[in-house]
Amino acid sequence: MTSTLRRRLALALGVAALLAAEASTAIAQSAGRSPVERLRRDTEAIHALGVSGVQARMVAPDGRQSVATSGAADLNTGRPVPSDGYFRMASTSKTLVATVVLQLEAEGRLSLDDTVDHWLPGVVRGNGNDGSRITVRQLLQHTSGIHDDLPGYTTPEEYYEQRHNVYSPEQLVARAMAHAPDFPPGEGWAYSNTGYVVLGMLIQKATGRPAHQEIEARVLRPLGLDRTRWVGASPTLPEPHAKAYQLFGPGSRVDVTEQVPVDHENLAFVTTTRDENRFFRALLAGRLLPTRQLTEMQQTVPVSAEVQQLWPGGRYGLGLVERPLSCGGTYWSHEGGDGGYITLNGVTDDGGRSAVVSMSEARGDTPEHILDQENAAGALVDHALCAGAPARPVIAGDAK
Repeated sequence: MTSTLRRRLALALGVAALLAAEASTAIAQSAGRSPVERLRRDTEAIHALGVSGVQARMVAPDGRQSVATSGAADLNTGRPVPSDGYFRMASTSKTLVATVVLQLEAEGRLSLDDTVDHWLPGVVRGNGNDGSRITVRQLLQHTSGIHDDLPGYTTPEEYYEQRHNVYSPEQLVARAMAHAPDFPPGEGWAYSNTGYVVLGMLIQKATGRPAHQEIEARVLRPLGLDRTRWVGASPTLPEPHAKAYQLFGPGSRVDVTEQVPVDHENLAFVTTTRDENRFFRALLAGRLLPTRQLTEMQQTVPVSAEVQQLWPGGRYGLGLVERPLSCGGTYWSHEGGDGGYITLNGVTDDGGRSAVVSMSEARGDTPEHILDQENAAGALVDHALCAGAPARPVIAGDAK
C-alpha cells in the first residue's frame, strides 16, 4: 500500500459483508487440488476478474518453487506475462525500511523509544503535530497519528499531469503538517505513508547515508537479491516487466507504467517474485534480525476498521502485517500497491513456506472490483501457505 491506499479504502467502505462468502467459496473450490494446480487455478481466477496480467510464485519448505502466470504483459501485443518480471515493490518496501531501523536498534545506534524530535528537531511541527511526542516505534506501527496527504491521481488526466513530478521528503512531510493529526500519538491506528517518509529521513540522520543505500548494504547484498533495485526518480522499470494498467472506470483502462514513485527516496524499489519470496523467508527465519528485534517486529496491534475490510483479521507490527490462515494459525506479509502494480505476499512463522502474487493492473473503479481483486489474491496466498495442511472447516462468520 502506498499513496493510493486511502482512495482504495474509501471506495471499499460498506461492502465488508462480501468477504466471508468469497473466502468460503474460494476455499471450497480449491479443495482436492495439488498445490501446483491450485496455484495455476488461483492465478487464472485473478485474471478472470479482468486483471490484465498475473504472476505468482510459491516456495515450499524444501525450497522447491512453483510458478504460474496468466494474462498478457502488453494488451496491445498480447505478449505473455514474464514468470519473473520486475514490478514496483511499493509499500512492501516499508518492511525493508523497518528491518534497517531494527538493525540500527540492535546495534545501539537508536532506540524505538526515541522521539522524532531527538533525530529531526522541528520537522514534525504545526497544526497540533508534535515530534517530541511521537516515537520511532509509533512511526513504524502507524500509531503516530500523522495525517497522510501524499500526492496521487484519481483520473487519467491527473495521471498524465502528475506522472513525472518529483517531490523531496521535506515537501511530502510539509503536506502532512498542513493537517491536524488524526489522533494523539499512540491512541489510534491509521496507515501513514508520511510516517515512513520520516523514518527514511531518520535513517539518513542516524547513519549519514540515504535509506536506500542502507537497505542495499544491509539487506539486498547480504541476501543476494540482485533483482531488487532502487530506481530513484526514474519513471521506468528494468526489462522484462509487464505493463501496468489502472482501471479508472468503464472504457477507461490506462497504461500507467511510466511514472515517478511519489516517495522516490525510500520506496522506489523494483523487485521480482523470486526476490520478494527470498526476502520474507530470510526475515522470518531470523537471518536479518536478532531474536529480540524480530520479536519486537511481530508485536502487533489491531488495524483500523477501514483497513480490516482489505485485511480481514489483520494486525500490524513494526512494518509487518499478521493475517490469519484458513488452515489455522497466522502468516506475515506486507502488501504493496502503486502505479498499477498490486502485490500480495505471505510467509509462515518459521519462514519455511512463502508465496508472492503480483498483478499488473489495479481495478480501483468500484468497491466490488477492489475487494474482488484483493480477495482473489489473498485466497491465492492462503492456499499456497496452507498447502499440505489439513483443511479447516469454514463455518458462517469464520472467514477471518
